Amino acid sequence: MSEQEKTHKIIFRFDSALFGKEMSETLWALEVDAAKGLYKIDSIPYYVPLIATEDIVRATYNPMEEGLLYQETVTPSGNSTVQVIRQNEETPLLDLRRQFAELGCISVEVNEDFFVLEIPANVNYAVVKDTLDELEQQEEIEYAEPSLSDIHREQTS
Repeated sequence: MSEQEKTHKIIFRFDSALFGKEMSETLWALEVDAAKGLYKIDSIPYYVPLIATEDIVRATYNPMEEGLLYQETVTPSGNSTVQVIRQNEETPLLDLRRQFAELGCISVEVNEDFFVLEIPANVNYAVVKDTLDELEQQEEIEYAEPSLSDIHREQTS
């Protein structure tokens, strides 16, 4: 196994406005430079804000946590994550996810009414946001943008 293929779990601690409490989430990351504490995020965050796949982050070993603890984002990837909650139980969650897959976005199902979209840096977020807004107007979904990259923010301003 090469150095690039080593995977690690990184613990993220954050205050959640949604849940009104401190939370933690563990994400997988690929080792970039362990001596410098650099890792590339390799899983889609469900809840942690301001982090997306392929971001390069610094993490250090924390004996209290018995693992790597997130310190800072070193290089943002340009990818974004959007949380989507299904409002209409008549609409299959898989159908909603397929609409976004056709726009170039992968997603992960968190539970029967909640999924998280990953919007790659090379996908035009204005098109994705139009679909999100349309589905929200139709009361099919509600969504939040916990990690919107500068690239995607500029596409909708």
